[in-house]
Amino acid sequence: MTSSDWGDWLVRDVEDASPDGVAIWYLGCNGFVLKGSEGTSVYVDPYLGLGDPPRTIRMIPVPFDPADVTDADAVLATHEHTDHVHGESQAPILESTGATFYAPDDSLAVAREEENWTDEWDVDDDQFAEVSEGDTIEIGEFTVHVEEANDPDATPPVSYVFEHDAGTFFHGGDTKPSDEFERIGDEYDIDLGVLAFGTVGQIPDKQTREPKRTRWYNDENQIVEAASALGLERLLPSHWDMWKGLTSDPKVLHHHAKSFEYPRRLELVEIGDRVDL
Repeated sequence: MTSSDWGDWLVRDVEDASPDGVAIWYLGCNGFVLKGSEGTSVYVDPYLGLGDPPRTIRMIPVPFDPADVTDADAVLATHEHTDHVHGESQAPILESTGATFYAPDDSLAVAREEENWTDEWDVDDDQFAEVSEGDTIEIGEFTVHVEEANDPDATPPVSYVFEHDAGTFFHGGDTKPSDEFERIGDEYDIDLGVLAFGTVGQIPDKQTREPKRTRWYNDENQIVEAASALGLERLLPSHWDMWKGLTSDPKVLHHHAKSFEYPRRLELVEIGDRVDL
């Protein structure tokens, strides 16, 4: 595990904050931390690894050391891929805070069996909680609904809808457009939604290491299609900053979104930035 490029200022910024409603920090890649007005803190898909160079090469700083986190109620994973379930990034948070790790079954299998979090860190098995589509969980002041995600490369992916008195937040993981999104949008009235965005690039194959045409995230048209179906008031593109060969410029989305009713507004952030519901 590499040390943080930024020291502990971002973690301290989160832990010292007293938001009026819900504050949300972008951790780069597809990671976020939410903090509510009553102090509930939830991490979603935090990833602090460097990838697998030269196949996947991290293009942004490592924003904090997970061992520096002293306040977290839960860590949520959307699916089992390394940049969403990663022991070196997430187990130290569970170890230092006693937080619960919520994830689908294959994601929990990575934590329990492939990476042996309970052996490598001071993490108890009762800190693991399985979730699946249709579940609703209460985490402090947040009501979290587990919904469908359309990520053909994951088994099984989920998305999360966070309800709070201040508003509703959607985290889609690496989902692409789904037939279920209109239902989700009608059901929850989402104020701010996160969708993964990037280019189609040439990434070395995992086995052969030969360059392979790779689409892991939404392109410009797919992300607007998904945001429109979800009825997002505000769209926050994520993941575009992370992997060499798949990075993109989210400013181009203004042109793709302007003729649609939704999203009404683009929320463009960089690693370390805070937005509020």
